[in-house]
Amino acid sequence: MPIATPEVYNEMLDRAKAGKFAYPAINVTSSQTLHAALRGFAEAESDGIIQISTGGAEFLGGQHSKDMVTGAVALAEFAHIVAKKYDITVALHTDHCPKDKLDGYVRPLLAVSEERVARGENPLFQSHMWDGSAETLADNLSIAQELLERARAAKIILEVEITPTGGEEDGVSHEINDSLYTTVDDAIRTVEALGLGEKGRYLLAASFGNVHGVYKPGNVVLRPELLKELNEGVAAKYGKASPFDFVFHGGSGSSEEEIATALDNGVVKMNIDTDTQYAFTRPVAAHMFKNYDGVLKVDGEVGNKKTYDPRTWGKLAEASMAARVTEACANLRSTGNRIK
Repeated sequence: MPIATPEVYNEMLDRAKAGKFAYPAINVTSSQTLHAALRGFAEAESDGIIQISTGGAEFLGGQHSKDMVTGAVALAEFAHIVAKKYDITVALHTDHCPKDKLDGYVRPLLAVSEERVARGENPLFQSHMWDGSAETLADNLSIAQELLERARAAKIILEVEITPTGGEEDGVSHEINDSLYTTVDDAIRTVEALGLGEKGRYLLAASFGNVHGVYKPGNVVLRPELLKELNEGVAAKYGKASPFDFVFHGGSGSSEEEIATALDNGVVKMNIDTDTQYAFTRPVAAHMFKNYDGVLKVDGEVGNKKTYDPRTWGKLAEASMAARVTEACANLRSTGNRIK
């Protein structure tokens, strides 16, 4: 059961919350980065989450048509086959989807899973993200209500981002300022609209200073202790302890202390993309510089097929990215946490 069933995915999230660990959610853009993520999880003996952004799905769809749904469905189907060779369980997730891409990405993918469930099968993806952080909170939650109802019926978990994450990802950007901190009132309004599980389970990407991309220390002030305030504020009104399953966005470059505080306060999923992109590309760059006269036909020579064969440098890239995924598992305390 390498791809989690809806029941197993819920169990995975429950185990993470109870054990105060989180699953690395690794963005992939190819069959090779998929294998790197799966390998990293397997070497850490950790379950995990594989996710595809809108930009990743467009790339997977091929540059001829750039069709996001085709790209996402194709890699998900591929994952269902190849993941069987790895002794861990993973969930498939779609990452940030803003309002202008819903009709070209999440809604059609929900329809794919609705058709599968109607045939008695499991959904293709186990969760989808709606990123309404660029909208007013009222509009954001209104769309989230519609998506949550469809997701619940298709046995899918919805992830919502109610306030902005700074920086830029796939063309969506937010300034680094005070708007990057979710308030208790934001959290209460979210519960008023989406409930506490009775309308369908959802993951909450709350903001505590998170920023996508690469940044130097001091440029961003993370306040992961804010998550405790959000949980306690909602618990005080509704009487449900630790009501939220939090997601940590923009985690690249975070300190081990910041990550630990986030885990202690309810984070069950942490997105990792920038660091794994670099880990994948770095050995390829080294190989090209070291073997430039083999990968290029310099001065009319024929080059060296063994050095420009994509399998040669591709294996280096996979191994390096897998090692970074294994490191992420250790940082998030998921090492050794797999459903047997």
